[in-house]
Amino acid sequence: MTIERTLAIIKPDAVAKGVAGQIITRIEHAGFKILAARLIHMSADEARGFYVVHRERPFYGSLCTFMTQGPCLPMVLEGENAIQRWRDLMGATDFTKAAPGTIRRDFASSIEANAVHGSDSPESAAFEIPYFFSSLELCPR
Repeated sequence: MTIERTLAIIKPDAVAKGVAGQIITRIEHAGFKILAARLIHMSADEARGFYVVHRERPFYGSLCTFMTQGPCLPMVLEGENAIQRWRDLMGATDFTKAAPGTIRRDFASSIEANAVHGSDSPESAAFEIPYFFSSLELCPR
């Protein structure tokens, strides 16, 4: 059993649609422990810093603009194989290719406005979690 932590973000489109509570319910029903959560409104600089890994990609600018359009809800999730299990619950980035019952299939409206974000590896989780939360903010195991 590998207990991992991953970053999850309920993106501005999902917050604006009023489905954040439904997404949190799915997270809890899937057995994740929410260690930290905060409603924020990212600045342009914060979005650029968070998505720096994509800075050479053609969608970088529009992604940063999208993530600053309204509040989002970053969270730290913990559980057995949390990174892959959260990615499975989210569904494919392209919501039209996401499996039925996944969050993106049910709540996304485009590849960019796809409701949620999740770390894709232990390395990205190690960068992403402290981007939003200090170790003092994480609830103890």
